[in-house]
Amino acid sequence: MPAAPRPTEPRALDEAVARLREAAPGWAAASLADRAALARAMLEGVGRTAARAVEAACAAKGLPSDAPQAGEEWLSGPYVTARVLRQLERSLRLLSRNGNTPVGKLTDTVDGRLSVQVFPLTRQDALLFAGVRAEAHLVEGMTAERLHETRARFHKAPDHQGKVCLVLGAGNINSIPPVDVAGKLFNEGKVCVLKMNPVNAYLGPILEDAFSAAIARNVLAIVYGGAEEGSYLAHHRGVDEVHITGSDRTHDTIVWGPPGPERDARRAGGTPLLAKEITSELGNVSPVLVVPGPWDAATLRFQAESVAGMVTYNASFNCNAAKLLVLPGGWRRRDAFLAAVEHYMALSPARRAWYPGAADRYRALTEGRASVRKVGQGEGALPWTLVTGLDAASDDPAFVTEPFCSILSETTIGSEDPVDFLEQAVAFSNDRLWGTLAAHIVVHPRTLADPALNAAVQRAVRRLRYGTVAVNTWAGYGYGLGTAPWGAFPGSTLEDVQSGRGFVHNTVMLEGVEKVVVWHPARTLAKPPFFPSHATTDALGRSLVRLETRRRWRDLPAVLLAGIRG
Repeated sequence: MPAAPRPTEPRALDEAVARLREAAPGWAAASLADRAALARAMLEGVGRTAARAVEAACAAKGLPSDAPQAGEEWLSGPYVTARVLRQLERSLRLLSRNGNTPVGKLTDTVDGRLSVQVFPLTRQDALLFAGVRAEAHLVEGMTAERLHETRARFHKAPDHQGKVCLVLGAGNINSIPPVDVAGKLFNEGKVCVLKMNPVNAYLGPILEDAFSAAIARNVLAIVYGGAEEGSYLAHHRGVDEVHITGSDRTHDTIVWGPPGPERDARRAGGTPLLAKEITSELGNVSPVLVVPGPWDAATLRFQAESVAGMVTYNASFNCNAAKLLVLPGGWRRRDAFLAAVEHYMALSPARRAWYPGAADRYRALTEGRASVRKVGQGEGALPWTLVTGLDAASDDPAFVTEPFCSILSETTIGSEDPVDFLEQAVAFSNDRLWGTLAAHIVVHPRTLADPALNAAVQRAVRRLRYGTVAVNTWAGYGYGLGTAPWGAFPGSTLEDVQSGRGFVHNTVMLEGVEKVVVWHPARTLAKPPFFPSHATTDALGRSLVRLETRRRWRDLPAVLLAGIRG
């Protein structure tokens, strides 16, 4: 396990905030060229430090650094960070040249909302992600004229003259802290104090090196510590606002105070302890709705491995990991599909349960269950676990508790009629499951080709109250694309925050986003890199980081070769 820096002393925290406050007005007034230059410098820093970051993460998580599993750390660490910085630099450059950020074609949803294509926006991405597209559905009343007018709002009409944002970094995915910082710096013109999570504080010194240009300019400070230091900074008079990626429990402790009568009184009276703006991304019980249809064995196996990868990636310590399979009642392919999911989960080696509290959460959600299937064992590891046959009409804890460990549960609802299933499964997901971050729909292409059934799928996509809806793929794509806004479905309150408030990433700087929809083919020749059987994920990850940070077309063949060989 890499050594983590000691907690930052209060005096040093005060000094860091003071430096940021002094620099904040200058950063808010910086030119687009100046901002783009800093984004380029930070991107170069990611390229310079990527190998060190991956090596440290593999050591912390118990992964071999020379095996395919190390690819997870290349992809969800330096690669996503580099993508976001590269896209932000491009948006700032095009904003300066053309007066706006780049977006794709505009269409209307089935219920008349404006939809804008946010992926792919470049030839390179269209080639690398063949068949994948993403669209942002905008809030009611947003017109094409308003879309173009409000995009990159801060850069067109600044709403502050310098603010300090505290970013409370996530401990599970190593791109989250730097990408959250990048959004505040370049989308919103705010300087940042980043407090590393104790779980991945080992990454902090590497980020200090990668982002040395931002630190030298006093638009970023990286500090260390736990809940005490986080609370001190959140309530610091020099900090204007807070952004947190983590749990709703941590969020509520910051906003309302520790559990007890005083917190209850504050919540009842609508008087939060934290009298500042706070944005957040806080997790989910992510459903996977499998639509009945003319499934052939090969396509169904592909989608079963997709679900298995949503579970096993990063040892399932992901806010958007698949957590509940919602299958049609009486579905003839249920047993075969569950067996295939179990088979593909078993292809991923058991992972050490490195995230705090995982064993306790696992025990609470598996003890006393009648049907629990476990695959994979290892020292200090939790087995991949499938809990089947949950009663959809019950108040099962699995419906309202994010496991944040290696558990996938299953329930059935509705019937084998696709329209009936979608109607009931969407209502169940919206009304019975905790969280509003990410949901998945698995649907056969021939079902989508039928006009009536396609309309039912489109209605389901619109009705699902989730910030990202992924069709035939993992919502992790929505997280990693960069141009796609990432966050919970709008409307959560501080009193009932669910999966959080606000969107991050969003490198095209859209306003008025309601949700993002990611579309993926039901089956592809090249395996997606999160599939457990992908054999060259590490080579693919290294090649993609090189491509993003060097921005040279001659680095593309290595990416394509690693992807095809997977």
